[in-house]
Amino acid sequence: MPSVRLINVTKRFKDILALDRVSLTIRSREYVCVLGPTGSGKTTLLRVIAGLTSPDSGQLLIDEKPADDVKPEGRNTAYMPQQYALFPHLTVLENVAFSPLARGSGKAEAFEIARKVLRTVKLAHRENALPHELSGGMQQRVALGRAIASGANLLLLDEPLGALDARLRVELRAELRRIVKDFNLTAIHVTHDQNEAMTIADTVVVLKDGTVQQAGSPFHIYQDPISIFAANFVGGSNFLVGIVVGMERNASVVELREGVRIRVGQKSHSLGEPVIVSVRKESTILRAHAPETGNVVPGQVKNANFLGAFIEYTVLLDNRETMRAKIPTIYVADGSLPFEVGDRVFAILDPEDCKLFSHPPLGLTTELEAF
Repeated sequence: MPSVRLINVTKRFKDILALDRVSLTIRSREYVCVLGPTGSGKTTLLRVIAGLTSPDSGQLLIDEKPADDVKPEGRNTAYMPQQYALFPHLTVLENVAFSPLARGSGKAEAFEIARKVLRTVKLAHRENALPHELSGGMQQRVALGRAIASGANLLLLDEPLGALDARLRVELRAELRRIVKDFNLTAIHVTHDQNEAMTIADTVVVLKDGTVQQAGSPFHIYQDPISIFAANFVGGSNFLVGIVVGMERNASVVELREGVRIRVGQKSHSLGEPVIVSVRKESTILRAHAPETGNVVPGQVKNANFLGAFIEYTVLLDNRETMRAKIPTIYVADGSLPFEVGDRVFAILDPEDCKLFSHPPLGLTTELEAF
């Protein structure tokens, strides 16, 4: 199965720098999700690997062989764009058989391959249906089946679940990963949906403004983000502006606005250095009464949103900072909210759940608005 390696790949479209010296290694049989907001360069990255867009500089290797001069049809890839248009006049079986036919298989062999793939994507019972007779999820599986039937070992999927409703997207995530793994394929899956990426990927690549911000396992990306962008885009975090005013054996003391001081279980920044303290929403604990020790910041509940599995509270702290806390609804008794708008609360921040970042040159607000 193919591996993919990009070395300092750059692509510009007039004044837009779509890819900026991207270096990335994708192992054989790996399921990789490229995660980023609109305009981050995700589709351009896929098209460069597929051979549909030529990079301005850098090198692309497929199975450690230079691929820059290899035509798309010679790269053994199957590219599934966002709008996976099926042939409307062909049946499901004929749509899937089109790929092996195009690669030179005989009709009997092509239809045998197509039927096998349709059994895998659980559409064998609809082989005689036309595309307009199928649901959106079924059409997506037909398009995926057509890509698999091509015999390509490298699948390039551009927002493959983006056109589906929320419930169906959730259902098909695991199915998509299962199919890729069953066929021992390498998959590169572009998405802007962080939950989708975290659910199905072996490796998540976080992309912003054409640059790789971070790459690693979903657990690693979530637990140890290396930038404000990654911390905010993957999982969502609170950010507090401060300055390092003290050092302890295993922690830094950070002074926030209005003189509030907290401990952070990290000693990565120098005394006097402006920093941003990051803490996940679900790691932000709210209490009606302040404990005697620990990081405690008082405030007032300004908003409460029921999100199904969580209740998200917005709290205006006494130092004029805003924090959000996600409380699992499993802890909510008799259907009543733990706190109401206007309640006085205390935000408790475990030092080990806090993370330090250097203060952005243009300020925190500008950094977050860039998303």
